[in-house]
Amino acid sequence: MGRLFVTTLEENMYSCKHCRTHLGLVDDVISKSFHCRHGKAYLFDKVVNVTLGEQEERIMITGLHTVADIFCVSCGSNVGWKYEAAHEKSQKYKEGKFILERVIFFVL
Repeated sequence: MGRLFVTTLEENMYSCKHCRTHLGLVDDVISKSFHCRHGKAYLFDKVVNVTLGEQEERIMITGLHTVADIFCVSCGSNVGWKYEAAHEKSQKYKEGKFILERVIFFVL
């Protein structure tokens, strides 16, 4: 494995609870009305310093989605998932967006 390069965000941001690596900007939050296994979750337009896991089909409250878990590049913690595809027309707006689980991050 090579050297780890981490993107540093300069504005108000969310960071990993475990290692404080920057994950996303407050301005990139699309919605705060999502839920996950551990409680609240936020929908982001973009995030940084994450790696993607394998894609899988998941049945969620809003229907079937193709998702990939996302992991902090610094500590490897599972911090949420990325919506790769939505199978219902009304959910297409989620494609390419990210969910960060609220229990996993701090606001800096």
